[in-house]
Amino acid sequence: MSVVRDLILVADDELRYPSSGELRSMADFLSGGAQRIRIARILTENERKIVDQSAKVLFSRRPEYVAPGGNAYGQKQRAQCLRDFSWYLRLVSYAVLAGSTAFIETTGLVGAREMYNSLGVPMPGMVESMRCLKEASIDLVSPDDATLLAPYFDFLIQGMQTST
Repeated sequence: MSVVRDLILVADDELRYPSSGELRSMADFLSGGAQRIRIARILTENERKIVDQSAKVLFSRRPEYVAPGGNAYGQKQRAQCLRDFSWYLRLVSYAVLAGSTAFIETTGLVGAREMYNSLGVPMPGMVESMRCLKEASIDLVSPDDATLLAPYFDFLIQGMQTST
């Protein structure tokens, strides 16, 4: 779930102490803690702004989603769509804090693919919505923070693309 936990579990499974390389990885991870917390705080404090901006961009790019017959047509469907945006943003913030994509994989991709497919939600639309979330989030952080944040969105986007 986190870099430190994972490294300790691997060493313990192999009945050994962490290697010097693993200890350097832990030190690097721990030294970046303030940055990860800052990014998670920005995402958390701006959740509504990020979700609203993402929806605005997505629906301007794909107006058919909010047109009659679209997956986000009507108040209820649109609210569910925005709820999912918020949920994925939260998963990304967890991943940033943990320094690991494991939670995104197990919680945000595996079960979600099945759910969206069963509901008939087009995965290309979900991919596009995650791109919009990424753009809106990246716009709020420094270039250095964006370098750390972007790969978590990229992992999520790539995972959704493989299920299309």
